[in-house]
Amino acid sequence: MRGVAKQVAKVDFVLLPLAYFFPKIVLTYLLCGLYDVSRNDERTLELFERYFLGNGFLVWLLSPINVLLDLLSLPYVNKGVYQLEDLPAGHRSEIVGLIEAARRQDLVRQLQQAASTQTRSMFFFKWYDANVETVVLVPEFHNEYKWITTIGVSVFNKRQSTSKHFGPMRATLRVLYNLDDVVDDSAYIVVGKATQHWRENKLFIFDDTLLHQSFNESDRPRYCLFVDIVRPTTMPKVFKYFIRAIGKLMSQGMNNVFYGRWKVFKSPRPM
Repeated sequence: MRGVAKQVAKVDFVLLPLAYFFPKIVLTYLLCGLYDVSRNDERTLELFERYFLGNGFLVWLLSPINVLLDLLSLPYVNKGVYQLEDLPAGHRSEIVGLIEAARRQDLVRQLQQAASTQTRSMFFFKWYDANVETVVLVPEFHNEYKWITTIGVSVFNKRQSTSKHFGPMRATLRVLYNLDDVVDDSAYIVVGKATQHWRENKLFIFDDTLLHQSFNESDRPRYCLFVDIVRPTTMPKVFKYFIRAIGKLMSQGMNNVFYGRWKVFKSPRPM
């Protein structure tokens, strides 16, 4: 509780003067933040603490943009957790094609040596619409896609998990596909009340600005195809603008906020 009190004091130190000079801006942020955090289906004290005082603070800063993106997505309502059939035909086609390409490449074998010495690895092939190089070449991952914007493979070594965290922006949905065969329930992801065990279903699609956590409690590595795809919208060009903007921010240092504990394999320059 003492740590929470210190964090509250730090936020108040900044927020109260801003509220005095810019009350409308601060009120907008408070309302957007409350809307944003209320979208999670488990509204616990820990959730509010993480969002406003912890690793969700950056998402709070982006909350007015995310609220705007929710409005621009209409009539497509954000489901939070999706089934493949919930998405439009174009989205489904690109996801299925990408999974088939990944299966043909035997990526687990190809990435095994580079990943074996790391606790957590991320191999990027496409980064916010720009093709990038990594330790293996998969030509299909460098195709031009209408909806897919980022393609990678995340690897957890044995008994590795993330902390609870939020993604930054709702211009995209996160698509995960487990590449290896999990034999028990010790590898899974939790998004609110939804728990997906990779043994039961290899594909999981969700809004990653919701609080989530990934687990690998097994004695073997876990390999997941890691994809961002444009949210269903009638304004894809507008969403692509926001996606490219966040891509530039990530490339200029914000990347360390989200992947600071990962070994990231990607070329710093587009191909």
